[in-house]
Amino acid sequence: MIDIEQVIANELNIKPWQANAAISLINEDNTIPFIARYRKEATGGLDDEILRKLNERLTYLQKLNERKRHILNSIEKQGKLTLDLENEINDVETLVELEDLYRPYKQKKTTRAAKAREKGLEKLALTIYDQKMDCSIDTEAQKYITDEVPTIEDAKQGANDIIADIISDKASFRRFIRDISIKKGKVIVESKNKEESSEYEMYYDYSENISDIPQHRILAINRGENENILKVKLEAPLKNIQYFLEDEVLINYSKTPEAMEYNKYTTEFIKKAIKDSYKRLIAPAIEREIRTILTDVAEDKSIKVFKKNLEQLLMQPPIRNKVVLGWDPAFRTGCKLAVIDEYGKVLDTSVVYPTQPQNKITETKDVVLKLIDKYNVDLIALGNGTASRESEKIIADIIKDTQVKYVIVNESGASVYSASNLAREEFPDYDVTERGAISIARRLQDPLAELVKIDPKSIGVGQYQHDMNAKKLDESLEGIVERSVNNVGVDLNTASATLMEHVAGVSSKIAKNIVEYRQTHGLFVDRNQLLKVPGIGAKTFEQCAGFMRIYSPKNVLDTTCVHPESYDTTLALLSIYGYDLDDVRNGGVNIEVDDIEKMANELDVGEWTLRDIIDELRKPGRDPREKLDAPQLRSDVIDIEDLEEGMILEGVVRNVVDFGAFVDIGVHQDGLVHISELIEDKFVRHPMDIVNVGDIVEVRVLSVDIERSRISLSMIL
Repeated sequence: MIDIEQVIANELNIKPWQANAAISLINEDNTIPFIARYRKEATGGLDDEILRKLNERLTYLQKLNERKRHILNSIEKQGKLTLDLENEINDVETLVELEDLYRPYKQKKTTRAAKAREKGLEKLALTIYDQKMDCSIDTEAQKYITDEVPTIEDAKQGANDIIADIISDKASFRRFIRDISIKKGKVIVESKNKEESSEYEMYYDYSENISDIPQHRILAINRGENENILKVKLEAPLKNIQYFLEDEVLINYSKTPEAMEYNKYTTEFIKKAIKDSYKRLIAPAIEREIRTILTDVAEDKSIKVFKKNLEQLLMQPPIRNKVVLGWDPAFRTGCKLAVIDEYGKVLDTSVVYPTQPQNKITETKDVVLKLIDKYNVDLIALGNGTASRESEKIIADIIKDTQVKYVIVNESGASVYSASNLAREEFPDYDVTERGAISIARRLQDPLAELVKIDPKSIGVGQYQHDMNAKKLDESLEGIVERSVNNVGVDLNTASATLMEHVAGVSSKIAKNIVEYRQTHGLFVDRNQLLKVPGIGAKTFEQCAGFMRIYSPKNVLDTTCVHPESYDTTLALLSIYGYDLDDVRNGGVNIEVDDIEKMANELDVGEWTLRDIIDELRKPGRDPREKLDAPQLRSDVIDIEDLEEGMILEGVVRNVVDFGAFVDIGVHQDGLVHISELIEDKFVRHPMDIVNVGDIVEVRVLSVDIERSRISLSMIL
């Protein structure tokens, strides 16, 4: 069996003891956020990302070892398990290679080879395959004529089927063919109807080396094939494969004169069986495997991009203590407005019709200005959907004589949320359109708290997300949501159940129980009150407590990410330096420790934990999102017609893909900064090495295609 700890340690470039410690903690039902934050001593400081990779590989390798045990048991029961085969199975590192080894021993469906064996033709096949015949195949085949095998040709065909099956079952042959096909093969794509126009026209007559094709093309081709527009096949290096198989199967002519004499009866027959084996049995299976491999790699890379974009979006800084007017733009049905206070409570809603076909601009100004005056609105959050451009011009005109600013908010997924059961439960007194405006406003106040309510695939920062394995994508994105929520922490007294269910150790049921407890017993003032919530025992409390914040607590440490298990240590540390909890409450304390190791020993605490406590005491309850770029506040608007080549503008990165980054420069249509225009005189492996979603960047206009609404930008100024 594979030594899981050693394999993981080698793959992740960590120490075997770190892998072993992390695996033990995971097997003890500790969550990844808890291990990453509060068990650094045990793992040597492994972070969340490494731990998630470790957990993924752990699951795979455990499955691999379990499958090995099943296969070894199966072969042993057949009486065919040799020491060499057992060692080979134990050493294999992938499920694909394992299944290759198991193929000859697996109970198969009724095949041509199986039928031939049932007719008693296996001995004939093995005699031919052994290549030591001293007579013609026809003469030998004559011995096998029966009622079920009436002719010599029938006997020879059965022998061919068995030999083809034997060749097909060789694990080493499949391994070579798979590897060389990936290295030297090509993807060939054709259109099923070249006369039909579609978004896939570039692939109507297309080929590329398998080893070179980028992931976004693989996913695009897959989609075109699934939509029945494209026809895809793999072109393998047939000559290389043929030479290899003949060299492996046929006896070498040059060895002895006797071999030459015997082979004259069997060589051509076996060559035909080799071709039949490859064409009928091996090639289709290998093509399916390679297509799966290509898709898996493409999905993994695209998911990586999606995860990074999503994390940057979730971690956008909140805009606190502002009254916000949410504006959900539309044409015929009108623009929906919702005013929310600084805590997200809905104060008022309305509908205005400033766009076509009504064009009630004057009435709209009156309504909006009255809302601004009545509720002291600080900001307008404008969704970037249909009629956003037209609404933006009107907003800029309305607020020109006020102190109000506006922000363009990515409204992707808002309509999905507003029609969901969750939205109906949260806002039962408002209709779908009003909920959309509320969601847009809340996204500005606290992006994380609002976006967790929406399926990440609907947020609009991915690449080919609808072409990926849904289960794998959902699991990966859930990991990012979980990491983001626990990195920030949640306000125990204001967080929704939807937000809290992403906290380490908290299930959907427990999150609802927390909200119900809060509604029944009032606001939490102590983290220990969590133990009174139905469903929260000692283990759940251990996992979640450090990520739950109370901002008006009895104990100021409940505002921090210091875990309750470390409160006594923290109090002892404060005492040593002459501080108390009131000092922490009044803005934090700056403790400088000259010898961390000595102090850790004195307090009987780990050095990692001690450093985290000291860091937290400096700025208790700090929000890690504060260090990122805040949303752009605007008061005026420009049109795409106003853009000129060479113009320098400031914009916000909205999405990052394999070939570049899309930047919002305030003209409704995002511009593309191609990967070649991200930075001067430097090779860029991926755009994410240079920019992230939410970054505020300066760009230069390269070209503008007004008719096609395309803007080319450069970050090389």
